[in-house]
Amino acid sequence: MPKYYEEKEVDGRACAGMREDLKSCLLECPCIIEEGKSLKQCLKEGYCKGLRVSFFECKRSMLDPRARFRGRKGY
Repeated sequence: MPKYYEEKEVDGRACAGMREDLKSCLLECPCIIEEGKSLKQCLKEGYCKGLRVSFFECKRSMLDPRARFRGRKGY
């Protein structure tokens, strides 16, 4: 469930909601809190994979010329 809501004040960058959700997910995962590993190591282990893929798709849709008509993917 996404934690980002429209009434929340965020920066005007694209995919800001997904970026915020991915950041909070990574900071709350047990890989970082309990084991003290780096973000790169936790991402390689597969933590927050769904949010990471969604964030990538949102950023990729910015480069897609068809997105002008269909709109960006994500929220």
